[in-house]
Amino acid sequence: MRGAAAALALLSALAGCAEPAPPAPPPQPAAGAVDAARLAQAAAEPGQWFLTGRDTSGSYYSPLAQIDSNNVSRLGFAWQYRFGTYRGMEATPLVIDGVLYVTGNWGVTYAFDAASGRKLWRYDPEIDYQWARYVCCDAVNRGVAVWRGRVYVGALDGYLHCLDARTGARLWKVDTLPARGPKTPYSMTGVPVVAGDAVVVGGSGGDFAGVRGYVAAYDLGTGQFRWRFYTVPRDPAQGPQDQPHLVAAVATWDPNHPWAEGIGGTVWDGMSYDPDLKLLYIGTGNGAPYNLREGGRHGGDDLYAASIVAIHADSGTLAWYYQTTPGDRWDYDSTQKFVFAQLEFGGHPRQVLLQASKNGFLYALDRKTGELLAAHPFTWVNWTSGIDAKTGRPIPTAQADYEKAPKLIMPSAVGAHSWQPMALSPKTGLLYIPVLDEPMIYVESSERRAGLVEGWFTTPAFAPEDYDPKELKPLYGDLPPLAALTKDYQHPARSQGALRAVDPATGRTAWEAGTASAWDGGVLATGGNLVFQADETGHLNAYAADSGKRLASFNLGTSVMAAPMSYAVGGTQYIAVLAGLGGGFLGGTYPESSAAYRYGNEGRLIVLKLGGTEIPLPAPYQEQPMPAPPPEQASSTQIAHGELLYNRYCGRCHSFGRGVIPDLRRMSAEEHQIFDNIVRGGAYLPRGMGRFDDVLSADDAADIHGYIVHRAWQEWRENGNE
Repeated sequence: MRGAAAALALLSALAGCAEPAPPAPPPQPAAGAVDAARLAQAAAEPGQWFLTGRDTSGSYYSPLAQIDSNNVSRLGFAWQYRFGTYRGMEATPLVIDGVLYVTGNWGVTYAFDAASGRKLWRYDPEIDYQWARYVCCDAVNRGVAVWRGRVYVGALDGYLHCLDARTGARLWKVDTLPARGPKTPYSMTGVPVVAGDAVVVGGSGGDFAGVRGYVAAYDLGTGQFRWRFYTVPRDPAQGPQDQPHLVAAVATWDPNHPWAEGIGGTVWDGMSYDPDLKLLYIGTGNGAPYNLREGGRHGGDDLYAASIVAIHADSGTLAWYYQTTPGDRWDYDSTQKFVFAQLEFGGHPRQVLLQASKNGFLYALDRKTGELLAAHPFTWVNWTSGIDAKTGRPIPTAQADYEKAPKLIMPSAVGAHSWQPMALSPKTGLLYIPVLDEPMIYVESSERRAGLVEGWFTTPAFAPEDYDPKELKPLYGDLPPLAALTKDYQHPARSQGALRAVDPATGRTAWEAGTASAWDGGVLATGGNLVFQADETGHLNAYAADSGKRLASFNLGTSVMAAPMSYAVGGTQYIAVLAGLGGGFLGGTYPESSAAYRYGNEGRLIVLKLGGTEIPLPAPYQEQPMPAPPPEQASSTQIAHGELLYNRYCGRCHSFGRGVIPDLRRMSAEEHQIFDNIVRGGAYLPRGMGRFDDVLSADDAADIHGYIVHRAWQEWRENGNE
């Protein structure tokens, strides 16, 4: 038959009556084919999720309405990806032309078929794991930028990688750090931002000695360096300031500032770009060290720390700034994500930038000029009595000053709102803010620096439920009881979460929903009159956007910090969220109410759709029996010294309990034997454990080990063992 068919085809051709060849299929769009023109028309493509906040507004709003308030309870499982890691997950996926791009830990990047979940490629940046030692809050990464067929991702060790969006092959890699080494402990956790013809990144590490905040721009095509904008001055002893905008800034810093110990002002998250104004907006972190009082220091405004700054993207020069928290001593970073909106002020429409800051205020600024249009509290605050409308400056209260005695201050150092995205719905006009209503007890520590974490110059602060004066006495001396600190406190002295719907122009709360945990995930709003937020307990909750009524709750089995997003492929709408607890919990144990405690903390990408199947849950966590500790050999003096060193070098990551990083009381017999090699020799570098031989001697490591063994025996006996 095959030969006959071929002969017939030949005869037909010779007779001039061959069938015409089928038309060529239409060309497929290049992977990641995003550009300025397409972004400007993002509303015409509701199924796409182009940028971290979906489009240039950063609103975390999807116009999709197939899933709505009437059928949301029918959501079910579509597909998932298990990353095989157990660290924090904070990224929001992008979906462009049916391909989902997302990052896991360290900056490892993935591409999936967005409908089926089939993995298309995986890219490992192969970081220098020594850099794990220099991260504040876990090996997190908040996502990628995709532009004209390329994927841009920042890795934890400060390198910017450019990948082919179709294959995941690396096209180039550049070092973005101003300096590299143990005395300059920069890192990178934020999302690159495309600004004109450059890609811009910021750095993390503002709470460590030796770090100076900046953003840096690189050519989109070649990775060639364009410009670097420093957010804070350099040491005046080095000569005149190296950038014009810093001349005014240095005059606002204390003349006795210990420049070698740190400067801070890092841009570790919030960045946005306005393509019409050609302005890049950045939010900066706290100055470092805080206004500790040694050396005759009196403090100052510390420009441009804790500020919102607009930069001309083509030249890297200052356009305007607004400082949210002058002289920050409370860790009130201004790095939260921005949302662009058009709002009416004074009877006129204004193009505004919105930010719900850690300090408890929702700011509305004119995007072109930086004029303060409004500043409304979105939680209860006691560090200030308000924002002066003429100067834009907060008016501090006596309660904010903890120099002479510890004070219970609201909001906490974690912030009334941190990096978790908020969402703005154009349908309701409401801004949905994940709020943490939590005070903290701040302790002035300049006289007891030995207890502070290595290179870490933040002020000790404790949530009321974690405040134990007896336990803290070895590090911070005599402290007042909690009852004395809460005597005149006019707000519940406990940590509680809320999803708060706020009118962004007036600050009026339209509705709020109390949440099951104090540390919840980011927010998504959709055209189906829905607001989605997942939480520490592992539930994805759906609320009516107009009323706040909770319509459905889905048990995912994994704690969530990241924001959900929504996309459509082939006429089907999906909801996707990255799950995995970490970040703000680094160094702490998992709450017993959390999914991380019940099921472990395996990182997962979970995707839902209408009519999907039952959501699979991880296997319940099975804690292994505690190994018998080795014999105690350290003296009481060595144990006490080991405790100080542990708190300084180890406790920031390793908690005593079930948490993100292993509990060292549960080390194996072999690990006890090679403890020095792990801590000082780098034996566990491939696992993300840095080496500390530059700051710890063999005797120091032995004392730390002695303290850990001592604590292991305490736990062993408390569990009824002999």
